[in-house]
Amino acid sequence: MSDPAKAAGTPRGRFITLEGGEGAGKSTQQKKLADWLSQKGVGVIETREPGGSPGAEQIRNLLVTGAAGRWDAMTETLLHFAARRDHVVATIEPALARGAWVVCDRFADSTMAYQGFGHQLGRPPVETLARLVLGGLKPDLTLMLDLPVEEGLDRARARNGGATEAEDRYESMEIAFHERLREGFHEIAAREPERCLLVDASGTAEVVSEKIQQAVVERFGAFLL
Repeated sequence: MSDPAKAAGTPRGRFITLEGGEGAGKSTQQKKLADWLSQKGVGVIETREPGGSPGAEQIRNLLVTGAAGRWDAMTETLLHFAARRDHVVATIEPALARGAWVVCDRFADSTMAYQGFGHQLGRPPVETLARLVLGGLKPDLTLMLDLPVEEGLDRARARNGGATEAEDRYESMEIAFHERLREGFHEIAAREPERCLLVDASGTAEVVSEKIQQAVVERFGAFLL
C-alpha cells in the first residue's frame, strides 16, 4: 500500500499487534499497553480483528458465533481477509498516516495460525491472500502471548460464562485444533524473529505487561524518550 504519511512529511505511526490463542489475555494487555504509551505522550488507537471498522465488525459476527463447523477453512479465511481489508483501509492506514500508533488485538498472523495451521489449510493460500489484501503491510512489532492450551481455554470459558451470546465459536473447537494453532504461532515467531516475540502469558497481568513494555522499549526506545 502507498504511504501517504511519507508524501505529506508526517512521521508515520508504529503498528503493534498482539497475538495468541484463546484466553491468552490479548485484550487485557492491549489496554495496558495503550494506556502506557499514552502516558508517554504517544498518540495511540486500540483496534481489533476480526473487526475494527464498521464493515469488518459486521463480518466479525459471522466468524465468532455459531457452530464450530459453520464454515470450511477456505471460506473462513476469505471472510477474515475481507474484514481485514476493510479494517486496514478504513482504520489502520489512516491512523498510521496521521502519525498515531496502532495497537491491534490480532492481525494476519492469527489467520495463518488459526486457518493455516489449526484448520490445516496450509501456508500458501494464506500468504497469497495476505499479499493481495495487505500489499506488504506488516506490523512493526508482534507480541505473541503464549499459554498452554488447556489453561487458555479455561480462562476463555470463565470470561464468557453467563454471556447471552458468547463469542465462543473457536473455543468450542477440538483440543487438537488449538494445539495446532499454538504450534503455528511458534513457527511464525521462529520464521520472523526480527518482528515477532513470544511472551510467556502464564503470569499475572501485571507481570506480562512489564514484559511487553520492556519489549516495546527495546524496539522503539528512541521514539519513547
